[in-house]
Amino acid sequence: MGSVLTSHMRFLVFLSASALFAQTGPILLRVDATAAPQRIFHAHMTMPAQPGPLTLVYPKWIPGEHMSTGPIVNLVGLRITAGGQPVVWLRDNVNVYAFHLTVPPGATSLEVDFDYLPPSQGPNFSSGSSTTSELAVLNWNQMILYPEGSDPDKLQYQATLRVPRGWRYGTALPIRRESGDEIEFQPAAATTLIDSPVSTGRHYRTIELGTDRGAPHYVHLAADSERALEITPETIQHYKNVVAETGALFGSRHYRTYHFLYTLSDHVKNFGLEHHESSDDRAPERSVIEPAYLKSSAHLLPHEMVHSWNGKFRRPEGLATGGYDLPMKGDLLWVYEGLTNYLGELLAARAGLLTPEEYREQLAMTAASLDASAGRKWRPLEDTAIFAQALYSADDEYSQYRRGVDFYPEGSLIWLEADVLIRKLSNGSKSLNDFCRTFHGGAGGAPALQPYGFDDVVAGLKSVQPYDWAKFLNDRVRVVTPHAPMGGITNSGWKLTFSKERSGMQKALEERDKQVDLMYSIGIRMKEDGNILDVAFEGPAKKAGVPPATQLIAVNGRQFTSTLLRESVGHGEPLELLIKDGEYYRTYRLDYSGGERYPHLERDAGVADLLSVITAPLVSASR
Repeated sequence: MGSVLTSHMRFLVFLSASALFAQTGPILLRVDATAAPQRIFHAHMTMPAQPGPLTLVYPKWIPGEHMSTGPIVNLVGLRITAGGQPVVWLRDNVNVYAFHLTVPPGATSLEVDFDYLPPSQGPNFSSGSSTTSELAVLNWNQMILYPEGSDPDKLQYQATLRVPRGWRYGTALPIRRESGDEIEFQPAAATTLIDSPVSTGRHYRTIELGTDRGAPHYVHLAADSERALEITPETIQHYKNVVAETGALFGSRHYRTYHFLYTLSDHVKNFGLEHHESSDDRAPERSVIEPAYLKSSAHLLPHEMVHSWNGKFRRPEGLATGGYDLPMKGDLLWVYEGLTNYLGELLAARAGLLTPEEYREQLAMTAASLDASAGRKWRPLEDTAIFAQALYSADDEYSQYRRGVDFYPEGSLIWLEADVLIRKLSNGSKSLNDFCRTFHGGAGGAPALQPYGFDDVVAGLKSVQPYDWAKFLNDRVRVVTPHAPMGGITNSGWKLTFSKERSGMQKALEERDKQVDLMYSIGIRMKEDGNILDVAFEGPAKKAGVPPATQLIAVNGRQFTSTLLRESVGHGEPLELLIKDGEYYRTYRLDYSGGERYPHLERDAGVADLLSVITAPLVSASR
């Protein structure tokens, strides 16, 4: 008992002393990324210090990731010295992101060294794969420790980065000077540093997208090959349109300059992560040169750019924690991510990255998927937001019953419905564009943060169009409902239907992901090699006993191919599926004769076509 009490008391002393940390100068941070192709970064910090107990912490809760994904498991080789002598550190046995130490008498600084090992695969976001032999993406939260209790808005870092010889780079972090392969950045607060990733690579191209309201815009392409950089003038113009359309939508820019860091690789984790003055966008290698890939990733850059307003400038109170060690509360992610999802898809259409028909095809797929979700019968949408920190890493199996991070796609339906409702109630004089301009706009300029709560969203909508918005949102977010909110589709002159033909958007997504999606017919989604990823919880395959996470070997006695399966389903013939489940083989007979079924939107001539009005560009000159 005595040793336990002593350890606890020492922990309290460390906490108290760390809170007294006073910065006397910037923390000098040097990152050597020359070994990035070997998946290793070297970090060195010279940190002002004063004698006594100190706790250093590693960033844990990363803004935009909505969960505790700070990749502490990849921090290795930690060494701390003072005056050339080693300083002993002790990891906290509860908060494993914290390191306790004592600064020796007479010391005025600490030297801190560690390596970061970016994984070759793994979870999403900054803890996912980020390097290949040809490129790398550096997130500064991977590279720093900071004194516990310090204010990240005031804690200053002076960063220097060395990249592999001949590699070029892009970032929103202001630069002081360059020398060869070394970049010295201007001193920046920890908040700004962590919010400003760097992309670098051997095959690299920077494209200017124009200046608006004094802010220059760029897209930086880092790829695994020179061929992947051959973006067409038409696609470049579409990205320029995104810049113009966001300016028209929000009426201001809360940044000094904006950089799309677009990484094109099949060997890094593909996702998008928002930052105030940039975005970390990652997609398959041929995403800007292959039509199907262009179509399937069209919303990525617009989505992440919208976050500069909706997520970075305006942020839910539960996500604006002021640091990196306090848990985030995601109950308003249906605004943060849901509204952004709606606007990102909409801007892709307004900018020309998607045609109006392709936008409708995407909307049809969203509506059909959400309406078929068995999980709607027990889990309200808000719970998917509150539980997001676990759902991001949920398995594919029985996804309809579990529900995933549905606040993204269902947000598209909810905010479309709000948009249509405002237009109808105001006789076309107002729209959700007005809400975006008043709620997310303002004077603009340098990055800033204005948190909000549920009542602020309601008040913002009321200021545009009087209505009982609290009930509207509560009914769609907090109430268990068996069907998806279809009002935005039906009230804008369209209706969800199914046919035997795949839409161009569905073909593009299946081609990109190398999948076969038969969820609306036999109730199976699988890889092209036959590995069954998911089974519709109330579909024919599930009723026949087919489990997910298995492999389809044969269809009606013949070796499986995706063409054979589609044709067999399409002909309406009885299906016998030979399934490999671990070491066992079983045959399942499916009672299904409905043919192939894929979602589409069909025009309802009895209702005015508001959807075409909504998807029309705001800036006609951008065409």
